[in-house]
Amino acid sequence: MQLQVARIGKPHGIRGEVTVQVLTDAPEDRFVPGTEFVVEPASAGPLTLRSARWNKDILLLGFDEVADRNRAETLRGAKLFIETEELDEDDDEGWYEHELVGLEARVGSQAVGKVTALNTMPVQDLLVIESADGKEILIPFVEQIVPEVNVGEGYVLLTPPAGLFEVNEESAEDPETRGSDSAEDSDGDLVGEDAEPEAKA
Repeated sequence: MQLQVARIGKPHGIRGEVTVQVLTDAPEDRFVPGTEFVVEPASAGPLTLRSARWNKDILLLGFDEVADRNRAETLRGAKLFIETEELDEDDDEGWYEHELVGLEARVGSQAVGKVTALNTMPVQDLLVIESADGKEILIPFVEQIVPEVNVGEGYVLLTPPAGLFEVNEESAEDPETRGSDSAEDSDGDLVGEDAEPEAKA
């Protein structure tokens, strides 16, 4: 099976290195020089790892096929996968981005959007949800807020904080159109407040 381990970010320097968002708990095992990655989109790969080094908290990767910054720029946003037959010990308790993207996001029985990405952060992961009106909403990927992930049926169940999704919002009714203070009688003459007073004899 294929396992996503990173998403490529922006170029770094002029020698073709790129920053990556790490999507694995074992980067020291996944990013070993000589490793060949399957790339999405396929037109950008495959890529063979030349170097891997940390710049503070950011992992920088270099590839045999990428010699300069211009080529590195074309990889921005590409996803890196490895071929593996074994899952990590914690894989039965975790999810990878490629498994989540495209799943319907539900609050109760109501669909509120779709999963478009998984942002792996130092403190906690964030699900990126595109709501029905096109807004991007970040959901902490924790059991209290995302109690169920059902890949087989194609949805994630959310219990978001109040106000994050307005799932039961009712559109306000338009106020009734008020009648004119003036009206015409059957003969076309004005009656009501705008009618001229009759002349006294």
